[in-house]
Amino acid sequence: MLANLWNFKFEVDKRMSKVEDWRKNADTHKMSPEEVRAAGLEGSKRPPGHHPGGVLHQRSKLPVSMTTMTIGGLLITAAIGYSVLYTRKKREASALDVAKVTTGIADPSDTRPRK
Repeated sequence: MLANLWNFKFEVDKRMSKVEDWRKNADTHKMSPEEVRAAGLEGSKRPPGHHPGGVLHQRSKLPVSMTTMTIGGLLITAAIGYSVLYTRKKREASALDVAKVTTGIADPSDTRPRK
């Protein structure tokens, strides 16, 4: 008898929690404030959407490690830098000569034409 009473109370509590869950998760963004008060849903005011308040389209973990991204960024920067130096050089100067002049290590007079 006591077990039956316990099961009945558990079932009632479970049903009541479902009703309360509905009240907490009710979509009230299309309702006027008067309708919200009349339905007794003041506690469920939330923004519209599937999972409002969550992080939108963001990952908690990056797809690759930070080290891999750092190495990749350095390689991309080096490739862009080399291509800039290569396009700025003249026929008689090498990319190394252009790099020396750009960084201030050498003067343009120090670079000699290649034969």
